[in-house]
Amino acid sequence: MKTLTELSERPRFAPISVPLDRQVISGPTMGTRYSAVFYAPPTADLPELRRELQAAVDAVDAQMSTWKPDSHLMRFNRAPTNSWFPVPRQLATVLAAAIDIGRQSNGAFDIGVGDLVAVWGFGGGSQNHRNDDVAAARAGAGIPAHLCLELDPGQRHIRKRAEISLDLSGIAKGFGVDELAGVLLAHGIAHFLVSIDGELRASGGKPDGSPWRVAVERPDVGRRAAQGVIELTDGAVATSGDYRHFVDIGGIRYAHTMDPRRRMPLADGPAAVTVLAETCMAADAWATALLVLGPAASGEIVSTYGLEALFTERPPGVAATTTQHPISKED
Repeated sequence: MKTLTELSERPRFAPISVPLDRQVISGPTMGTRYSAVFYAPPTADLPELRRELQAAVDAVDAQMSTWKPDSHLMRFNRAPTNSWFPVPRQLATVLAAAIDIGRQSNGAFDIGVGDLVAVWGFGGGSQNHRNDDVAAARAGAGIPAHLCLELDPGQRHIRKRAEISLDLSGIAKGFGVDELAGVLLAHGIAHFLVSIDGELRASGGKPDGSPWRVAVERPDVGRRAAQGVIELTDGAVATSGDYRHFVDIGGIRYAHTMDPRRRMPLADGPAAVTVLAETCMAADAWATALLVLGPAASGEIVSTYGLEALFTERPPGVAATTTQHPISKED
């Protein structure tokens, strides 16, 4: 078993001699903010970079938001079954990845839980929690998205074989981070750290040869504190947990992550899972899947798909103490 320190070990690069200036650009997106920290030559067109970075995340939000009734995702949710529906390139990319990871995780990652997200009080289509609504949603067909969605990637069309409501909150932010990275790479910027909430992607380390340092939060409700640091040069990291987004119903706290197997919020998973992967879209989705699966059932999947993961479990009734059960592809 690896420790958090071992997970953070990455090769160092020799410093470069070309003068680069540290820049920071941030802006609103998906109910939160994005951030891009990067090193660029003095001739870099910062206003154009800001415009392109904002446009990249705006496009993701416009296509995949559950808070915007006219987003492509919400229009597809309202579309009839068995009818082909055209989708933009970015949404097609995310849907294809979601279907693949849903299949690879045996349904632990399932974007077809939009109805559950709504009735439990999460997401843009949320409603006040009512036991009758929850019971009806839980009694639904519950066919995993990877079994009832059909995607034609060439034509960028998708159709559903059964009634299903999609929610991309477990993968869209990660994809948005990858889109931010794509903007910087297209401008020849190789040293950066981009993020949306707790989803991050790094490239090139810093010009002095040092890595980017990313804090991993303790899973404590109501306060923010680091339990360790991961050092990144190239790659992405995402964390999914039960301690930031939740609802309190009858004195019971329900986390926002849905357990597709029981069709209700995850109640007995680890406090958090941090995943390292090549892309932030993959890290984001797999963090959700592994949170649902738990450490015991995740080992083979992590090894098979070349992931690295750190599980943090909270002993019952002890909010401030954590025990770590990390696994990685090298174990």
